Amino acid sequence: MSDGMFRTVTGLRRGYDPDEVDAFFAHARTVYETGPAGALSGRDVRSAAFELVRGGYSPVAVDAALDRLEAAFVARARAEYVAEHGQGAWMERLGDQARTLYPRLGRPDGERFAPPEGRAPGYEAADVDALCHRLVDYFDDGAPLTAAELRTATFRARRGRGAYAEAPVDAFLARAVEVLLGVE
Repeated sequence: MSDGMFRTVTGLRRGYDPDEVDAFFAHARTVYETGPAGALSGRDVRSAAFELVRGGYSPVAVDAALDRLEAAFVARARAEYVAEHGQGAWMERLGDQARTLYPRLGRPDGERFAPPEGRAPGYEAADVDALCHRLVDYFDDGAPLTAAELRTATFRARRGRGAYAEAPVDAFLARAVEVLLGVE
């Protein structure tokens, strides 16, 4: 049974399964404190998912903790990489990762991602394109942008023309988050 790491949702609302969350965070703590290095990565933390149950942990609280945990694992990976290869090699590696984002960022507005299939919901293309412009400004001009801003970005829902399929946008933003976390 859960030891109450996070606040729970009230009444009949659904939240993350406390036992799953507690087990994940206990495992993450063990790996972070005793290793082995690389046994859990920032990407692993970002992809963590938990069942929804009545009276579970508040998703907002758990998600915020996951964001902090991801940043801690990325910072540790950066420190280990820099210790072994140097700061210049780390920045070169981040530059290579950032360059993988450019082909999509260079596409015209409305054409960066595929539309959703059929009548499936998608993201408002103009909203996604606006965030992509911010990424370009960050990479090209050093305009302020944080990984947290990318993580918490929301887009209006849209179907059909003028929409982007959600999964490719989410995957792209996850890669961008990795790059920004590597710099922060």
